[in-house]
This record gives sequence, C-alpha cells and structure tokens, in this order.
Amino acid sequence: MVKEKVTGPVSIPPQIIVKDLADMLDVTSNEIIRQLIKHSVFASINQVVEYEKASLVAQDLGFEPSQAEITAPTGTRSTMSASEAMATRDDKNMVITPPVVTIMGHVDHGKTSLLDVIRKTKVAAGEAGGITQHIGAYQVEVNDKKITFLDTPGHEAFTAMRARGAQVAHVAIIVVAADDGVMPQTREAIDHARAAKMPIIIALNKIDRPNANPDRVKQQLVENDVLIEEYGGDIICVPISAKKGEGIDELLDYILLVAELQDLKANPNLPATGVIIEAKLEKSSGPSATVLVQQGTLKMGDNIVVGPISGKVRAMFNDRGKRVQKAPPSTPVSIMGLPEVPQAGDHLEVLEDEKTARQQAQKELEQRRGETNNLGQVSLDTLYTQMQEGTVKELNVVLKSDVQGSAEAIKGSLSKLGEENLKVRLIREGIGNVSETDVHLAAASGAIVIAFNVKPDGAALREAQKEGVDIRYYNIIYKLIDDIQAALTGMLEPQYREVIEGHAEVMQTFKSGRNTVIAGCRITDGKITRSSQARIIRNKEKAFEGKIASLRRGKDDVREVLTGYECGIVLEDFSAVEVGDIIEAFNQERVLPGSQA
Repeated sequence: MVKEKVTGPVSIPPQIIVKDLADMLDVTSNEIIRQLIKHSVFASINQVVEYEKASLVAQDLGFEPSQAEITAPTGTRSTMSASEAMATRDDKNMVITPPVVTIMGHVDHGKTSLLDVIRKTKVAAGEAGGITQHIGAYQVEVNDKKITFLDTPGHEAFTAMRARGAQVAHVAIIVVAADDGVMPQTREAIDHARAAKMPIIIALNKIDRPNANPDRVKQQLVENDVLIEEYGGDIICVPISAKKGEGIDELLDYILLVAELQDLKANPNLPATGVIIEAKLEKSSGPSATVLVQQGTLKMGDNIVVGPISGKVRAMFNDRGKRVQKAPPSTPVSIMGLPEVPQAGDHLEVLEDEKTARQQAQKELEQRRGETNNLGQVSLDTLYTQMQEGTVKELNVVLKSDVQGSAEAIKGSLSKLGEENLKVRLIREGIGNVSETDVHLAAASGAIVIAFNVKPDGAALREAQKEGVDIRYYNIIYKLIDDIQAALTGMLEPQYREVIEGHAEVMQTFKSGRNTVIAGCRITDGKITRSSQARIIRNKEKAFEGKIASLRRGKDDVREVLTGYECGIVLEDFSAVEVGDIIEAFNQERVLPGSQA
C-alpha cells in the first residue's frame, strides 16, 4: 500500500535545522537539501535555514506554510539559549553582513595581482602593520564597510566546496585581461559562477598595456552570453590595472553596490554556523582550519562539530595573524582545537556542550559511511526514476566535443528536447577532452557529462568515478539525442561495454557424434570461462559469435581454464572449427557512471 503524501498547513519557525524541517514535512533530509539547492541554498543536514527559504521548500512540496510566533515545533533540537532563541524571532537582531567575494578567471590574467593590490591598499584600519597570514580568505574595509575575499586557488576549489553543499560566496569577480581576451578558463569561470547563481562583475584588467583592446574583449563577452551594461545588459564591467592600482576603488564600490541589492543579513546573536574554506596540519600546532562564519558569532571556547569531527575552539586568528576572541558573520578566521584536519566544504556548527557535539559528529560519520549514492548526482540510467520521484526537474548537461560545429548541432538538438516537467539545461560547453574541472562542475550541479568524439583525461576519469558523475561517450549525434530522449521518457536501455577475457588457439579438432566438433585448444592469454561468450577469429575476420556449450579438461567439465593450459571447447550451434582459428572469450559489462565506454 502506497503511503499517502502529507500536505496542508504547516507552521515553521523563523529559523529551522534542515533535519527538523524534513521531519516536519515528512520527507527525507536529502529531499529537503535538493529542494533548497533549487532556491540557491546549499545546506547540510544540520545547517539552519531561514523561514523565507524553508517556506519556499514547503510550498514546493505541497504545504501551506505560515511563520510560527512562539517556540519551535516539538522535536526541534535546541542549540541556543532562551535569549538567543528570542533573537531569531526579532528582526532587530538581523544585521547587514559583509559580502563574500570569489575571484576567478584565466591563468595569468591577474587574479593574484588583483587580490594582492586590494590586500595591500585596503586592509582594515589599524592593522596595516600586521603580518598577513595566508588563511584562504581575508577582509578589507571600504568606506567603513567590510568585504570578505576568498583567496582560494581558482574556481576548482570554489566548485569543489559547492559540490560538498557549501554555498560560500555572494559575488563572483571574473578577471579578463584586456590584451588577451576571453579564454577557455574565462568561459569555465563564467559557467561556474552561473551554476552557483551568483551575480557577476567583470574586472577588465591590464588596460594599461599598449596592446589592450577592451572593445574586442567586450564583444567576446557578448558572444559568451555575458551582456555588460554598456551593451544594454545588467552585468557590470570595470576597467582596471592591478599593476598600477587603477580602477580598484571603483571595483570595490561596485562590489558593495551589488551586495546592497542582495540585502545580505545575518543574526550575530545565534550560535555560529559556517563553512570550512581550507584546512591543514601544522607541524608545531596540529590541525588548523579556516572557517567562514555565515550565521551567528563564533567565540573562543565554543564546542563545535565540523562534519564528522568534534572539538573546541582553543585559538582564533584573523587574516592579519592577530589573535581574536570572536568572529561575527562573513568573517574568516583560522581556528585551532580540532583533533583532525577537516575537509574544505565541511559545515561548522556550534553546539551547547561537548557531549552533544561528539554525538552529532558520530552521527555524521555513520551517515557518511552509509551513503552509497552521491547527493544530487544524476545518471541517464536513473533519470526517469528520479523524475518520477520528484527529485529531478531538469537534466543539467556539460558538453565537450571535438569541434565547434558538432557542439552547435548538439546544442540545437538538445534545446528541442524535454517537456514542461523535465527540461534539458546546458550548463557548460567546450572543445577538447573532458577535464577534471568539467567533472567538478558536473558534480556540483548534479549534471551528466557528454563527451562527443573526445575522452576524459586520467584525473577527470578518477574524479568522475569518485564523485559518481555519469560520463557518456558518443560519435554519432542522432544516437546521443536518441539516448537523452529515451532517458527523459524512461525507455533508455542500460549501457554496456565488451570486456575481453582471453584467447585460445585451436590446435586440432575432434568429431563427437554427428554434428558436434570439439576444438582442442591451448589458452594463449587471459582465461576462458564456461559462462563466456565466444567468437572465432579466422584470418583476422570474425567467422562466428555465440556461446560456449562445453569446456573440458580431460574428461572433466570445468568452469575456467587459465593461460598455458590445454582444453576442449564446444561452441553452441557451430561445428565448422578449423585448426589455427583463434577463439576469443568476452563478456558484456554494464558501464558505471564515470567509466569510459
């Protein structure tokens, strides 16, 4: 008997933990997380979400949400004092928070130079003499307002964090060199920022170069669907020279303007939640981790849980290497007190006591051990089932092909597929082999990768197998389109590949009865098994393909014969075996996501 879906009115508190929201709406935590992703919220099972986002999820699932005016529902775990709980219901406690900015772009276009010049010229007042400590993020002060910059190595790290459910940045700065233009990594950076649904600001760098051609770059941006304000779009483009420090103030002003439009707020009176930006093992002091506080205030002595690790904040340092006692929202700090090194993208949460933190860490550890499927990952084999369950509403695709002509043809065909309930969305296209970056983007966006006349490199293949990303290989466009259409309608057959098991050379033949011929063979490589399929190779041509009817050594039936041994083989419905024939044994193996067909 199918369980009837629960719907109707539901009262949601101003802030609620993902797990408690799942219990309230009678669905799994993974379902809540998937629904939140659709609204650009990347939360973990133990993260707190605001009423605004929780209510959208409730509506998506058929409920009629209203905001609770008193205590949270029974069963909601309390992680705050009574005064802090009151603060969550009091808008006066919400304060404007600094925007978090990530800088991306092509190699040598000036990302590092831009970060350096901002750091040197705009460090927070009174800290100019401090020693910069590389913690993966830092804050600057502009017109009495703060901006937090992520100093992570490019969009790969940023996307890896997003793949783990961490939405860390509010604004993306795409650096483009005025003398070089839009390059492959520029396009990748734009795709990553769009996949994260972040506003983009173009920093047109190196305008002081004699061969700079800003107009050509702006036209290239238009060709990549980046319509800047000058061309009637809504994307800001700021000409700068990181080398000479020109345009930096304007860029920072625009960051504050874009942030203001987003109305970024948080409640500093709550127990802190945040995300790990980077972590390392120091020789002298042990594990340290940089946390970007997102809600609440992190304080010295707080009991924390970071993914499957629990500990206590024993020391905190800001990006200037200065010891601090607390860190409000959007502040990056390096913390010590964890027994192990956490992973980038893990969520940090403050709990009321050490015992609760340990219990939650253990629970998270067991959950990770038990997880066999990657959250949000899609494969063509399971697409229709996921669509029926309501866990997938669009098929995200990363397309890599050998030539631009093929890409255009495939794009045109894909745009015509799908229906109202399930759309095909091309989140990235590119020319050349599938890279590790492509797989990172697919993992972060729940996408499949289509490789048309190209292959993945070794790192990409390993990453795809690790993350459960489905890579599909094609060399015929209509076959690709047919497969996507079949997946959308639930008719796609599983994909298989042939695995050669071994070869045997026919040394002599014997008649047995009227129509049966036994091939006396020696195994030249691999092995022959009774369950193998077999084909006869004669003069480099296929003379037969079918099943093995009998496999014997001496008078005994055997299951397999290994290299170097002799045996007798009878092929099903084939007696025209000749001396010198090669019997090739093979099997069909189902292709798993990320494996090359």
